[in-house]
Amino acid sequence: MANITVRHLLFLFLVIIAFAIPSSHGLDQSLSKLSSSSFSYHGGALLTGPSPISISIIWYGSFPLKERIPITDFFASFGTISTSQNPTVSTWWKTLESYKDKAKKSVSSTIRITKQIGDITYSLGKNIKRDQIASYIKTKIDTKKLPVDPHGTYLFFTSKDVIVEHFCMGSCGFHDSLVIESAQKLVYAHVGDPTRQCPGLCSWPFAIPAYGPPGPPLVAPNGIGSDGMVMNIATILAGAATNPFKNGYFQGDALAPLEAVSACPGIFGSGAYPGYPGNLMVDKISKASYNAYGANGRKFLLPAMWDLVNLNCEVLT
Repeated sequence: MANITVRHLLFLFLVIIAFAIPSSHGLDQSLSKLSSSSFSYHGGALLTGPSPISISIIWYGSFPLKERIPITDFFASFGTISTSQNPTVSTWWKTLESYKDKAKKSVSSTIRITKQIGDITYSLGKNIKRDQIASYIKTKIDTKKLPVDPHGTYLFFTSKDVIVEHFCMGSCGFHDSLVIESAQKLVYAHVGDPTRQCPGLCSWPFAIPAYGPPGPPLVAPNGIGSDGMVMNIATILAGAATNPFKNGYFQGDALAPLEAVSACPGIFGSGAYPGYPGNLMVDKISKASYNAYGANGRKFLLPAMWDLVNLNCEVLT
C-alpha cells in the first residue's frame, strides 16, 4: 500500500541536517544524491497509453460546489485547454513519459474523469478504516454504480469532517489495488480534505508547517482545502500510474515506497530547501502562489517529480 508519508519528509529533513548541507544547495540537489542510485523499475505493470487513465470519483461526505470545482478543473487540465500560458498541468505530467513498462510503453499521457458519485449520507460513518474503502468501491462496482475499469483509478475523496485510518497520522493519502470477482485487479486511492485535521502536514505550503523549519504560509489560489487535496491527488496519481501494484517504479520498501512524486517531498520550485517550497509564480491581484496553469483559468501548485532522464527532482519552470 503506497502512502504519502510524513515520515519520508521528516527522514529527508534529518538527513540534510545531519550532513549540514547548505540551504543554498537546495533540497532538490540533495535528493538527487539520495535517490538516483536506488529509484528503479521492478518489472511490474504500469497504467500505460495510448488510452487515457479513467478516473471514477466518490465524493464521500459534504463537499460544497466551490470545493469540488477546483478539483474537477484540475482533472480537466490534463486535456487541451484554452491558454497560451505555460507551464500547464499537462506539462507537469509529461515528465512521466520516460516511465515505461517491459514492452517500452509509456505511462498514459492524459487523464479524464469518466464517473462521479456522491455519498452525502456518510453511509460508512465518519470514522473509516482503509479496508472499508476497498469494500465500498467493490460494492459500487457490483451494483453497477461504478464501471469496471482495469485501466483506471477509483478515487475516494473524504470531506473535512471524516476521519480515515492513518490520514493525518503519517499519511496524506494512499493508493492500493483490489481484486473483483472476475479476478481483475483495479487501482483505488484515498485523499481527504486536510483543512480541519492537518493543514500543516497535508496543505503545506498553504498552512504553517506542523514540523520542520517554520515559515509564513503562502496564499492558496483555490482555497487551503482544495489546493491541499490537489497537491496530494497529484502525488497519488503519479504513484498510481507508475507503481499501481507495488512492483513498478519506486525506491525503498515496496510496502512504504518513495514513488515518482513522494521521492521529492517539499519541492515545488527551483531553489527549494526545508521550510521553503522554492521559487514560484505569484498572482498580482490575489497574491496566490502557483506553478501551473489549468482549465477554466485555474492556477495550481504541483509538486516536483522524479525525472528518470536527468535523475533529479524536476520542477515546473
